[in-house]
Formats: sequence, structure tokens, C-alpha cells
Amino acid sequence: MWERLRQDHGSAALSLAIFAPVLVALLCMMAIAGRIQLAQGVADAAARDAARTASLADIPAEAEGAARDAALASLQRSGMTCADIDVALQTQEGTLGTSGTVTATVSCTAPLDDIAFPGVPGAKTLSATMTSVIDEWRAS
Repeated sequence: MWERLRQDHGSAALSLAIFAPVLVALLCMMAIAGRIQLAQGVADAAARDAARTASLADIPAEAEGAARDAALASLQRSGMTCADIDVALQTQEGTLGTSGTVTATVSCTAPLDDIAFPGVPGAKTLSATMTSVIDEWRAS
């Protein structure tokens, strides 16, 4: 039995040499997935800010510009750089006795080296949709 144990010299080092790169790659993939999820949260926050700002606008024609400005400000505060930022609004008028809603959809294309790790190729399109009730008591 002792002789068999002596024949296993170096097997631990070989196992470590095989599994260490796999473990490091798995940890990097988990970190990238986490960073992408955080970037999606930033897009959600931008859509929420855009919907709320549009719901507070006095004039419906100004709502789209205000929503776009709010989404851009939210993205800038987060430090995320996006290209092809698109803000789309959809308004639904309320029936008698109910308020209407504004739905804002924000989509942007973020480079993966910005939201993952430097050197990661490609880009990720982030999209988020949020709805806000039109404030009936806003200042006119």
C-alpha cells in the first residue's frame, strides 16, 4: 500500500495545472455576467427616470425631449458609455376617473469592454421598459 502511494507523486500538481485555468475562466465568466447585470440595472434606472420625467411634463410635446434628457443624465451619472441611445414613449390616456400612463423604453448599445473587462470584444444591447402614472396634480 505504501508503495502505491509513492507512485502518485506529482498528481496533485498535475490536477492543479489542469483545473486552475478552468476555475479562473469560470470566475471571469461569472464576473462578466455580474457586470452585464449591473449595466442592465443602469438601463432600468434610465427608463424609470425617463418615464417619471415624461409623466410630470406639463405639455405632452415637451415630454419626449424631457424624457430623453432624463435618460441621458441617468446614463451619464452611472458612468456607462452607450452608443445609439433610443428613448421611445408611449402614452395611454386614462378613462373617466383614472389616470393615464406613460411607458418609456430606453435602449442603448454598450461596448463589452466598458461593462465587462478591458479587451473583451463585442457590444451588448441593453433595453429597459418602465411605466409611470401621469401625475394629475402636477403644476400647470
